[in-house]
Amino acid sequence: MKLILCADDFGKSEAIDQAIIQLIEMHRLSATSCMTLSPLWSQASKKLTSSIREKAAIGLHLDFTHFGNAISHPKLVLLSLARLLPTASIKLSINQQLDAFEAAVGTKPDYVDGHQHVHQLPQIRDELIEILLTRYSENLPWLRIAKPPLTDGLKGMIIRALGSSALEKKAKAEGFMCSGDLLGAYGFNGSSDDYLARFRGWLQEVKNNTAVPVLMCHPAVDMPINAKDVIYPARVREFEVLASNKLAKELKGFSLVKSPNG
Repeated sequence: MKLILCADDFGKSEAIDQAIIQLIEMHRLSATSCMTLSPLWSQASKKLTSSIREKAAIGLHLDFTHFGNAISHPKLVLLSLARLLPTASIKLSINQQLDAFEAAVGTKPDYVDGHQHVHQLPQIRDELIEILLTRYSENLPWLRIAKPPLTDGLKGMIIRALGSSALEKKAKAEGFMCSGDLLGAYGFNGSSDDYLARFRGWLQEVKNNTAVPVLMCHPAVDMPINAKDVIYPARVREFEVLASNKLAKELKGFSLVKSPNG
């Protein structure tokens, strides 16, 4: 059974970056998504060595709500649903983030997804697809579809409803490879044991997918951090589980791959 195990938010903090690199080296991750507007991005990107790139896909974590000229996620959603986001600003930000990725890594991103799943929102998804087709027509990145399974609770339903089907339909019509269900959505609550139990449930969902699903995670090592991170305790718990022997046993029988075509 194939699975893309993806850590989000690379470049956001040193604690996150350390965890992700360590987990890639342990073969516990097969992808990571990068925040290229972060002031730490230039330094963080140096950790993405050729050895790391052989082990994991490196993608762009498209960001409109955290770094740069960010606005709150609720406001972004409302403006996009009303089609009131300025098109020129969307294009400028997407190109800026892609430029920063290419300048640091030396290649296009292997795939694109979104911080808080913003890449699937109205207006943003249309401009994103147009820009990717223009920049990378000969070698398109694949797209992560933020489509949690219907069994994934209210949070998953909300994520799914904000444009996953529209993005998938448009992307496939233009020739993009797309991932299957998005697993890993939860409220960042509970203990390490709770997270391990959730993880087991997500692995069961892999069996229900005909396309290769993505299981997203948000790990960080336990260290003093300067930036405010409201989910930091959950990040540390996730890292504890992801790096554990227990998880290694759970992953037996699963093939961690870098793209939807394996």
